[in-house]
Amino acid sequence: MLQDLTHSNISKFQVSEFILMGFPGIHAWQHWLSLPLALLYLLALTANILILVTIKQEATLRQPMYYFLGILAVVDMGLATTIMPKILAILWFSAKAISLPECFAQMYVIHCFVAMESGIFVCMAIDRYVAICRPLHYPSVVTESFVVKATMLMALRNSLATIPVPVLAAQRHYCSQNQIEHCLCSNLGVTLLSCDDRTINSIYQLLLAWTLMGSDLGLIFLSYVLILHSVLKLNSAEAASKALSTCTSHLILILFFYTIIVVISITHSAAMTVPLIPVLLNVLHNVIPPALNPMVYALKNKELRQGLYKVLKLDNKGN
Repeated sequence: MLQDLTHSNISKFQVSEFILMGFPGIHAWQHWLSLPLALLYLLALTANILILVTIKQEATLRQPMYYFLGILAVVDMGLATTIMPKILAILWFSAKAISLPECFAQMYVIHCFVAMESGIFVCMAIDRYVAICRPLHYPSVVTESFVVKATMLMALRNSLATIPVPVLAAQRHYCSQNQIEHCLCSNLGVTLLSCDDRTINSIYQLLLAWTLMGSDLGLIFLSYVLILHSVLKLNSAEAASKALSTCTSHLILILFFYTIIVVISITHSAAMTVPLIPVLLNVLHNVIPPALNPMVYALKNKELRQGLYKVLKLDNKGN
């Protein structure tokens, strides 16, 4: 009887805020991570702004491929800005408290931006498929209108599909612990604190990963298989090399993006023994791609590189 009454009193209590503890296992010296993370964030913002300015100023870059790259830059900055100011506030000022609505809002925006990045990679893969496999149809198929429609479709898909994630998390009852062993409001980290059954949250998270990420990865894989098949039929080795060179930067970024997602999923199973690994990977996955993407494109794409030289007023002889 007394046990039932105690359980009833606990279940009626609802925490008013969460405490983001930071990186588990290294709380005493985690502030030292603030410098590399701040530099990565600054690099991500600077590099992506440079990409946007270059695309806007250079007439030769006003093409669908570069429009998608510009949209990716905006998504990358949005993703990094969603998490980094709060992480730096935790590390610098111990501002660990976050209200429930703020936490669920951050959870939604993170899921939305990650799904949007995946969707833009699909659009870029389709763009390269049409350019290489259907070059005569490219000017009439991949137009500015196509870019706008594809982007709006992806934005609508991702904004709607990810709504249930924070909604389901908000429906859980948080009655005892409010300390999250994380730097951000991840779905798993938050719902682990709930006092009731969270099976539906886990099922929807898995469903979302398979339907959105799985279908995106499948389309990207199919596009590049068709591209490779088309390139191998080319008689000229020079033409084949030129066709593949336009895809190299895409493939590097896509492989990095999805590999880290798979690794994060796998390491979550080891979270009880080594909790730092999935948390660190989760944070890095949200800040390294935004910093890495512009640099990979600048290194691998000659037109973009020349445009950056002009914007920065650097000598580009020999490039």
